[in-house]
Amino acid sequence: MAQSELAAFDSAGSQQFARAKSAVSWPAIIAGAFVAVSTSLILVAVGTGVGFASISPWAQHGASATTFTVAGVIWLIVTQWLSACAGGYIAGRLRTRWHGTHTHEVFFRDTAHGLITWSVATMMIAGIFGGALFSAAGAGARAASDVVAGGAKGALMSPMSLNEPYEIDRLFRARDAQNTQAGQDPRPEATRILANAAIAGRISDADRAYIIQLVAARTGISQAEAQKRVDDVLASMTDAEGKAGATADAARKGAAELSIYLALSLLVGAFIASVSAALGGRLRDQHP
Repeated sequence: MAQSELAAFDSAGSQQFARAKSAVSWPAIIAGAFVAVSTSLILVAVGTGVGFASISPWAQHGASATTFTVAGVIWLIVTQWLSACAGGYIAGRLRTRWHGTHTHEVFFRDTAHGLITWSVATMMIAGIFGGALFSAAGAGARAASDVVAGGAKGALMSPMSLNEPYEIDRLFRARDAQNTQAGQDPRPEATRILANAAIAGRISDADRAYIIQLVAARTGISQAEAQKRVDDVLASMTDAEGKAGATADAARKGAAELSIYLALSLLVGAFIASVSAALGGRLRDQHP
């Protein structure tokens, strides 16, 4: 066999072997993923330190809660982008060269390596923070069960007369507040009436009339003034409930916006990792 024919045979065999091998370079991908995760942890630590340094327990000092939240979200997005850029670039530069492969195919494989690197790093970070979140949730559930068990045990051990529920108050309620037992403190009963009104969302006419009588009998003021006091307390309770609802709704909207921003940040991070890997692969091929 001629020497040219042997060279052609060796070249064809080498190309066939190259095609048989997988185009995915896992060592480069794992290395890039570790770089991305490490970069994320470093940037998160830096952002946490700067954030704690910017807040203050004293009034009118340090950054406000809104500023702190917005800055934290922006820093998390920047962290995602920078870590994706570092991980994708490392994966692109460390991958071995493909000989006899078209330029377009090389570009695609490099971008795919960057995307896979970003995916592996994202799953690793999700596993780290997800495990911490589940641990905290488990600790909270155990604490809540201990509180409930302790409360039930205390309720069984304490006398019923120390904490009469609202329905028993109604059962033994006098027809007129003036007929209540002399020297008895009306505040616990009034507290239970207002608590039941807060749970039910309204106070019944009978409870309102009775608590007005209690206030008038206890304080010695007129019925009209006692009614004004009760109405003021009920109005303040309604305002507090409305503020609590507004706060909960604002928290819901904030969580929804954070989820959307996080999703967009992850998508942009995937794009940055792919482009960085393609850039690293291009520089690798320019310096064989």
